[in-house]
Amino acid sequence: MNYLKSLSLISLVSAMTSLSTLAGGEGWTSDFAAAQKEATSSKKDLLIDFTGSDWCGWCIKLDEEVFSKQAFKDGVKDKFVLVELDFPNDKTKLSEATQKQNAELGEKYDVQGYPTILLTDADGKPYASTGYQQGGPEEYVKHLDDLRAKKVKADEALKQANASEGVEKAKALIAMLEAMELSDTMIENFYGEVTAQIKAADPEDETGFTKAGETKAKLEKFEKELSGLANEENFPGALALVDKTIKEGGFETQETQELMATRAMIFAQMKKFDEAIKALDEAKAVAPESEVAEQLEEFKGKLEAAKAEEAGTQEEKPAAE
Repeated sequence: MNYLKSLSLISLVSAMTSLSTLAGGEGWTSDFAAAQKEATSSKKDLLIDFTGSDWCGWCIKLDEEVFSKQAFKDGVKDKFVLVELDFPNDKTKLSEATQKQNAELGEKYDVQGYPTILLTDADGKPYASTGYQQGGPEEYVKHLDDLRAKKVKADEALKQANASEGVEKAKALIAMLEAMELSDTMIENFYGEVTAQIKAADPEDETGFTKAGETKAKLEKFEKELSGLANEENFPGALALVDKTIKEGGFETQETQELMATRAMIFAQMKKFDEAIKALDEAKAVAPESEVAEQLEEFKGKLEAAKAEEAGTQEEKPAAE
């Protein structure tokens, strides 16, 4: 047998074997670069399924109820190239190269849970995300069509931005980003040039975009530090961090109330219910009519109940002895 023909046959068999192991079955690929090329040539978008095929219950349900059905494949064949990026417990299902590819893409696309379904253009720039949805293949195709409308809305906002200047340009670009409802990390990874354009078009930050980003980064840093202190059960340190963050300021009213409520939660963990209730009252006083204030009042009732239960437990102890 001709060696080259034999090699081609082996490659073809290998590819077919690899394809058959995909949870979604026929019509899916795990080769991201090849999918991009196909999407470009066929003028389609990518539908990327980040899945855990042998352990994630919702992923398995999505495959069984939707992705494996012919009605789904028929409904998306002219719109998407289907890409499955699997993270199985059984690593023997994937080559080392595929595992490496999937890990890199999972980080790049800021995947926080499974299944994560991303819709992207042929280059891989995301414009919508979703997950498991009930209703079967026909309803899922309709859902995807609704998500594709986000791309249309984002494109319209971009077109308006290109025809505008200054603050109006910034507002249109912000509308573009908001239309896609992507995570901050995905926006940073794929639309960094857009955020740069917003800041350049609105140097005085009339839109509040820059301030909002700085505040969000500050809160993320605070939450990370607070989580570390909570894991160590360092409650005094957690209280000091909250007080320091509140004193630094720069937050909207709701964010300030939530930070002040965090003090109440810490006191509650310490079973200092009087201090916790006082902290809630102080937080509520910042904006008594806000939605957060209503939630704080509900939480206050739970704290008062916990305080009463703790007092009852303490009264029972001498009798038990």
